[in-house]
Amino acid sequence: MAEEGREERDSSSCRGGTSQGEGGGGGGENSPVRRVLVISAGASHSVALLSENIICSWGRGEDGQLGHGDAEDRFSPTQLSALNGHDVVSVTCGADHSTAYSRSRMQVYSWGWGDFGRLGHGNSSDLFAPQPIKALHGLKIRQIACGDSHCLAVTMQGEVQSWGRNQNGQLGLGTTEDSLVPQKIGAFQGISVKMVAAGAEHTAAVTEDGELYGWGWGRYGNLGLGDRNDRLIPEKVSAVEGENMTLVACGWRHTISVSSSGGLYTCGWSKYGQLGHGDFDDHLIPHKLNAFSKSFISQISGGWRHTMALTADGKLYGWGWNKFGQVGVGDNIDHCSPVQVRFPLDQKVVQISCGWRHTLAVTERQNVFSWGRGTNGQLGHGESADRNVPKIIEALSLDGSSGQLIESSKVDPSSEKSWVSPTERYAVVPDDNTQGQTSSSVRGNGNDVNVPENDVKRIRL
Repeated sequence: MAEEGREERDSSSCRGGTSQGEGGGGGGENSPVRRVLVISAGASHSVALLSENIICSWGRGEDGQLGHGDAEDRFSPTQLSALNGHDVVSVTCGADHSTAYSRSRMQVYSWGWGDFGRLGHGNSSDLFAPQPIKALHGLKIRQIACGDSHCLAVTMQGEVQSWGRNQNGQLGLGTTEDSLVPQKIGAFQGISVKMVAAGAEHTAAVTEDGELYGWGWGRYGNLGLGDRNDRLIPEKVSAVEGENMTLVACGWRHTISVSSSGGLYTCGWSKYGQLGHGDFDDHLIPHKLNAFSKSFISQISGGWRHTMALTADGKLYGWGWNKFGQVGVGDNIDHCSPVQVRFPLDQKVVQISCGWRHTLAVTERQNVFSWGRGTNGQLGHGESADRNVPKIIEALSLDGSSGQLIESSKVDPSSEKSWVSPTERYAVVPDDNTQGQTSSSVRGNGNDVNVPENDVKRIRL
């Protein structure tokens, strides 16, 4: 029976055809081209939501973050069949885990690495297939943000739930205790939150009134509060020149925000130029980027140590750490000022997402591009090569030569072990107390020993 089921899934690979509107005939056997609605990049994996409720994931699968029921890497977009028919409207990647939200079912699903309770299921077990977060059932969710080891959800009413790792107060609950299930942030009582963003160990939020808040780990000024102290509860950022903020994003240890007038502000860690101010100096309060004085920023995304910004006229700019080409400008040197990313036929960009070492973009021509680190297949090109300029993901793109042929998972999640106890796997977690020490699985450079250079995060016993 299991083999029959697998054959059935293999034969149902997603293939798009010519749009009916183009041929003028309607009817026909060709199905409409599937549009990519949402893209999200994690540490070494990627997820996309397509029209017709198709969810695909690819890249590193060691921790179950792809949701296919196994721990295998996928080098091309592969349909996540476990959520078929669930009416998913959003997908979000954490570092090594993933989430999805079904509006009609009012249900959040999560899967992947479960340490510190980042999956929200009341334990620290890994999940290799999506499971509903019971504590969030019935809530109308506006947005979900996932960092390295913690997550947050904003409801339509502007309330915020948080869960996962909390050693520096990044959950905003007033403690440093991890939370295995979502809890409401009481400090926002009477304040309507519009959007949240999660970094490695810090969090930021923008309210409906345009106020910026920061909390959690603040050593590099990444909270924007003018000092290097941690905060256990959200605190309002006052030094933004009186501008209302509309967007916020977090990198590993820096924060990016956009004002109602389209100005871009950054603060925090800038050793690799990720703040974009033309230098490598940290900033303890948000500073406006002069490079965009004549542009209106419409979208932002923060990577591990790089940043991307999209202008209202569809131009994409990147800066920061570029060892693997994740800035996308044709070289592998760090950039401390914004540099424009070029696309074939000068396609305008409509959506971006930064992973730790790779970047994804969707263009107005309904093409998906990726660049940066590719060692685990997170670029979706069917290979493990790094790329320092955008390369089209054939299977997801209108201009792709594969006719939108998307692989289907050959694993039946119901026939596999869907969870793994933390006692069966050992997690190597970067610890700020290990400054100056060395580790067999976490290497660094000087003061960055807690920021691993390699792709090894877990040692199997």
